Amino acid sequence: MNALGTPQKAFPGAYIQTPANNKFQGRQPNPRPSLAVSHQRNASQHQSQALEKQGQDGQAGGQKSGVEELQPIARAAKAVNEVLTEESRYPDLDSYIGQGISSEYEVNPQSAWAPFQKVKMHTIPDRIFEQYNRAQVSTIMGLFADFNHAWVAIDNALYLWDYTHPNPDLVSFEEQPYTITAVRLVVPRPGVFVPSVVRILAVATTAEMILIGMSTQPAPHGGSSVALYSLKMSTPIKGLDVGVIEGSDATGRIFFSGSGSDDVYEFTYQQEERWFQNRCAKVNHTSKGYSTLTPATFWGSKSQREIVVQMIVDDTRKLLYTLSTKSTIRTFHIKDNGALDLMITKPLVQTLSNVGHMTSQSDLISPSMTLVSISAITANEATKTHLMTTTSTGCRIFMSATSSYGYYSSSSSAPTSMQVQHVKFPPVDNTNPQQTQSSTSTQMTTHSNTPSINTSSRALVPTRTAVRYAPGYFLAFVARDPQAGTDLLFLSGPDTARIAKPQDEQRLTKYAELALWLNLGSRAEDIGLATRPFSAGPSPVGFGNELAVQFDKPTSEIAVLTNTGVHMLRRRRLVDIFAATLRLGGGDQGLEGEVKKFIRQYGRDETASTALAVACGQASDVTSDSRLARIQDPDILEHARKAFIEYGGKPLFNENSMLDQSVPAIDLVRPSPRHKGLSLYISRLVRSIWKAPIINERLTLSGGLTILSSVAMSKLRDISEDLTRLKEFLNANKSFIEGLAGPEALSNANTKQEEISLQAEHRALHALVVLIDNMIEGIAFVLVLYDEKIEETILSLGNETRQQVRNLSYEGLCTTALGKSLAKDLVKAIVNRNIVSGSNVETVAEALRRRCGSFCSADDVVTFKAQEYVKRGSEAGAESEVCRDYLNESLRLFLQVAGSLSMDQLGWVVDNYVSLQFYAGSIQLCLEKAKESDRGNRALTWIQEGRPQGDKRQEAFESRKRCYDLIHYVIRSIDQSRTETADMLDGHLTLSGKRREEAADQIDTSEDEVFQTNLYDWYLSENRQDKLLEVESPYVTAYLRRRSDDDIAHADLLWRYYVQNERYQDGAIIQLALAKSEFKLSLDQRIEYLGNAKTNASTTKPGIRRSVRNEVLREISDLLDVANIQSDLLQRLKGDPRITADRRPTVTQELDGNILPLSVLFNTYCEAAHYFDLCILIYEAADHRVASDIKATWQNHLDRVHAEAEAQEQGPEPYEMIAETVRSLGTKLGLSETMFPVATLLPMIKRYAYDYQLNTGPETWVVDVFIDLQVPFETIWAVLENMFYNDERPFQGRNRRFIGNDMVYIARLWFQDSIRGSGMLYGGEDNAYAVSQMLHLIMQNGLDEGRLEECQNLRMRIETMLR
Repeated sequence: MNALGTPQKAFPGAYIQTPANNKFQGRQPNPRPSLAVSHQRNASQHQSQALEKQGQDGQAGGQKSGVEELQPIARAAKAVNEVLTEESRYPDLDSYIGQGISSEYEVNPQSAWAPFQKVKMHTIPDRIFEQYNRAQVSTIMGLFADFNHAWVAIDNALYLWDYTHPNPDLVSFEEQPYTITAVRLVVPRPGVFVPSVVRILAVATTAEMILIGMSTQPAPHGGSSVALYSLKMSTPIKGLDVGVIEGSDATGRIFFSGSGSDDVYEFTYQQEERWFQNRCAKVNHTSKGYSTLTPATFWGSKSQREIVVQMIVDDTRKLLYTLSTKSTIRTFHIKDNGALDLMITKPLVQTLSNVGHMTSQSDLISPSMTLVSISAITANEATKTHLMTTTSTGCRIFMSATSSYGYYSSSSSAPTSMQVQHVKFPPVDNTNPQQTQSSTSTQMTTHSNTPSINTSSRALVPTRTAVRYAPGYFLAFVARDPQAGTDLLFLSGPDTARIAKPQDEQRLTKYAELALWLNLGSRAEDIGLATRPFSAGPSPVGFGNELAVQFDKPTSEIAVLTNTGVHMLRRRRLVDIFAATLRLGGGDQGLEGEVKKFIRQYGRDETASTALAVACGQASDVTSDSRLARIQDPDILEHARKAFIEYGGKPLFNENSMLDQSVPAIDLVRPSPRHKGLSLYISRLVRSIWKAPIINERLTLSGGLTILSSVAMSKLRDISEDLTRLKEFLNANKSFIEGLAGPEALSNANTKQEEISLQAEHRALHALVVLIDNMIEGIAFVLVLYDEKIEETILSLGNETRQQVRNLSYEGLCTTALGKSLAKDLVKAIVNRNIVSGSNVETVAEALRRRCGSFCSADDVVTFKAQEYVKRGSEAGAESEVCRDYLNESLRLFLQVAGSLSMDQLGWVVDNYVSLQFYAGSIQLCLEKAKESDRGNRALTWIQEGRPQGDKRQEAFESRKRCYDLIHYVIRSIDQSRTETADMLDGHLTLSGKRREEAADQIDTSEDEVFQTNLYDWYLSENRQDKLLEVESPYVTAYLRRRSDDDIAHADLLWRYYVQNERYQDGAIIQLALAKSEFKLSLDQRIEYLGNAKTNASTTKPGIRRSVRNEVLREISDLLDVANIQSDLLQRLKGDPRITADRRPTVTQELDGNILPLSVLFNTYCEAAHYFDLCILIYEAADHRVASDIKATWQNHLDRVHAEAEAQEQGPEPYEMIAETVRSLGTKLGLSETMFPVATLLPMIKRYAYDYQLNTGPETWVVDVFIDLQVPFETIWAVLENMFYNDERPFQGRNRRFIGNDMVYIARLWFQDSIRGSGMLYGGEDNAYAVSQMLHLIMQNGLDEGRLEECQNLRMRIETMLR
């Protein structure tokens, strides 16, 4: 059940708010009978409103309901389990045989309703009569019905014959001389005889009791043949006149009694003689001492003695019951130590006293009647009820035994008392008109009325003998005419369906029975159960449910031996009764009456199930030639079909549950009885295998493993055939069955409720149809599994899988995902075993596909064929061309079914391909498997959206990743192979190299972006970044871009990939983005990125527009300037003593990271810290051109430098620091006219030199600073000239000589510079003349003595050159 699977398309109206088509619009539907029509209409209106509201709420709320939506197969399995649970709760015997009396029978005159039918009478062979005519002393007869044999003892000879054989052979025992008085077939004690002796005959004669071994084997005609063996075991019993023998099947103990007393003896036997213990002996468990040696005639006449006439053993309770000629019942406890203790003696007078408390005076229960038989009721059938005894008047008395701990069971102490629990009186005597008239209504009354109890019917008087078989079959032999020597047989059985589903569930369950009379025409000699004892379950609750096993177990058959032959009586199942009623119904009108009667009797669910079973051919009847055959009469099958379809009822919408808004409306519908009937029928077909394991492992005597089926193969085939017939029936009639007719049936819905009900019905029936298909295929799979060498198949599984297979039931196999998975594992194991053995895999796989397609589909067949090609290729050798052809063919087949390959299968293929150096094929197959596992490419969208956690699409990615992991394995294998063989040899590509190149081509040319993404992830996880950079694929950049947002390593790889592929502009953009990113990068790293970005952006490359490149380069440069300022600021602050130790880490963290805006750097740090040089740099970066701000900042900066220099006790002079800082800033500012205004700075520094550094340092250090910065001489000269003329403080009067000295110095240097080479003096005559004039003026205003002479000489040279 894949939750991610595509949901099934809903039928129209699946949501309540969807309107259904109403073909009755415009006219009123037929009115329904109602006590109050108006009330019904109101209720219907309210119901519709509630449905609409719930539908709207459900639509608005989405999947708020907590109700889990079951898959069809799970829904069907739930239905079957519910039915099996319900049928396992069938009332136990004690629940309807309670304290009291009853007389409910239905003796229907119609043979169709008879609970039993006579199948056949097997005549006694003529040779038996020949021996009988030779009898001299006595003749007794009996049955071994469970072996289909009868026996006759004529004088001293015993003869056995198979009464089912038309001409049987006689098996005789004539090796002893004494007259045989009793014969009993018993189960031997374990370990005493060889295993072939399955039964022993205890033969009592007038002198001794002999044990005879009996073995059986299947006979050719279908029965059993027996053989007798002398065991040489006997014990003397002379004088006991043994007439009753009984054996314990559980212990093998043999009990007997004679006509001389009511003593109970035991025949003890063992394998060998022991000290003080013979091999055979008899033990008297009742009388001790002298009485055992005294002849019985000493104490009274034979007619007055009380003797045992019947013994019954109940192994489930370890009890032995005896019935005496005085109607006394004795109960013995069979102890494990070999003892037999008498626990209860129940004389007739006590029995009558118990009954007297239950009913008033009845002629049927009186001292004049006798008890003619007893029948044990085992602990499996009832907890309280232990014994049933039948009176000579035909009454059945049910008794219970109790101990000090309560009702007796085998696990408690022995019983100490016995009481009457219930009395069942005989049916109405139909031969008495007066009684019949007064009692007919009682006998035929349905459960809706309370019938009176008839306690005076003499219908069963006199009952000569009777017997009861589980779960309640009662046979009473009535000898109404003793002189005629014939018996009337009264048979009754529980009406199981009425007991299971009483019409009035408020009342206690009645002991309802169906009965009939049979005239045997002869006297009954013995009765036997020809089939296994009935049991529908191991405990009293559910034990008697005949309905549950009517298709699962053989129908009970009873053999009655008379002096004319063996009459075979068969218990009729409910399905047989229903088919018979259809046959005798007399057309459609009669059919309707019979079906309605069935519904009244047993309910609509059971009627639907029974009709379906008849329609599917489950009913049986006795043919004219006395054969039992399935009913195939077309008329009966058609009537059953119509009954199932027309009387299957309708789904019921539960209006009372509408208040629970959390439950979808469709879940409030109870499916129709037709659905319940189908569930019942399916459950009854599969009940014996549903919970059964598919295998049973056992160890052989030699220690080997053998595996047996827990269910016989013939049983599995029968179930499969029945399910197949059911499937064919449903397919043939689906257009007539509501719920299977398809979506068009919804057009018949008159209301919203009916529409929803039809949807629910379809959902329920469809689930059962799916289950039928699964069960048919599951059984077919098991049959195939056992046709193969199952031991080898199971042993080839892994330990965990093998344990799961051990625990796998048919339910799990057919209804669970694990079951299907294990089945596929078994199929693979079968195929692999055939591959290893060299068998034709295609034949085996095709057979599996035909018989169980869901476990072995057409894709599986192709897969197995491809696996076989791989195996052949491996056998041919990796270097051969034949191998390559096989591998290519296998790859072609694998690619066809890639979507259905399991990961185990894919791994097997890849391992084999790699071992054969078929690398390209393994990669191609893995890629195809990944694609098929995610056809919607959901994994790619999940990756593109950032791989959100908890997203369902992640499962699609994980599914693909498992395939890609195998490709990684292939790549490792390829790398390993390179260390073993070279790619090139003598300048030519080797075969191994060629195969490696093919694999590389498969990887590089793959268009699976998810694979490429996964491959790149794997490269990085393996530290193979260089391998990633070598890949030439558009997916690389897409991958790195996608991952770069979250991982700096991928971003680094991205720009490296761009640069390596000469995409410098793209690399610069990525580096710029990294510098601006939020990654945890230091400021130096960001500056490094910007530096590299500037280099890459500056590199020209065809195809990139200059404007674009310049724009990028400008952005990089600007940001680099800011970063450098921030770096200088950071370094400055690190060493600033004004920052406290606590504050310094914070400041460092703020600055050593992202590049901050200039406003933050200026306002927060530089200005506040009086870093005026940095402020100037910020002005430059921000293009701040306010001259007053710039001048003030320069002044502040010079003042701060001077102050710092003055504060130092050692170090450079203040003027030196001023000169250095001006040089530094000038260089950084690039002599910007705005930020490095020479006209402002030169006077400012000159004033500083005069005010603070007069006569300190070189005379011309100020102008030297500007000369060092390569400020043009012409610019310096102009500034000095302006200063000279301006006559500003402090350069006034005589102090003007300081300006004059600098001007002479500049004029000389300018002169020297201009005359070098072929340059013009001072740049031109006008300039030279102006300089000469200015020098003349300077000399007039006064100079230092040294400068005066220099000035004169210089002027003379200028003048000379001007001439």
